[in-house]
Amino acid sequence: MIKILLAEDDKDLNALVCARLVAEGYEAISCSDGQEAIDALGSREVDLVITDIMMPRVDGFALAEYIRETDTKLPILFLTALDDKPSKQRGFAIGIDDYVAKPFDTDLFMLRVGALLRRANIERTRELAVGNLRMNKDEHTAYLDGEELPLTVREFDILFKLLSFPKRTFTRKQLMDEFWDYDSSATSRTVDVYIAKLREKTADCTGFELVTVHGLGYKAVLR
Repeated sequence: MIKILLAEDDKDLNALVCARLVAEGYEAISCSDGQEAIDALGSREVDLVITDIMMPRVDGFALAEYIRETDTKLPILFLTALDDKPSKQRGFAIGIDDYVAKPFDTDLFMLRVGALLRRANIERTRELAVGNLRMNKDEHTAYLDGEELPLTVREFDILFKLLSFPKRTFTRKQLMDEFWDYDSSATSRTVDVYIAKLREKTADCTGFELVTVHGLGYKAVLR
């Protein structure tokens, strides 16, 4: 079972979030402040940490710094009333993965939790499965219905990126900066050509669609 640690000193909110996590099938580990969270992390493994910022004894910033000293991959989600830009900048500079401001919609919050856990699993296993497509990043191999799908290295990397962040739009410039050398002759048209090739090669994939976001770029939409 996926274990999620919540550090929140508001007892009512702590109970509410933990109850929702349990209802969604997760194991919730309730902590009233950052120090209690640090103690809990010393005795058990967790898959996600959700923490408030303003807490007694050890605050959320210090908790995140403690985690990042030894673990760069454990996803951290700030759930806080501090919605100012400096707090967000400080959090992301420490290495948190997402930031949700209070008050919040619990349904959308749970979608963010699910997305964080999914990305963490992809990062940890280096594997991705969508519909009848399986991809292994270490091997740079893709299989469609068990048959190897012939992808170039760049095609593989682009597809793996889009599928790792479903519904997130990547601009052509973002894709060029990540997958083409700065001194290459690639243009935005080059990105379009690669997406067209990927659409052709993944036409029989059942789990997603590569969608054009007009004026911006591309995204993968699960179905």
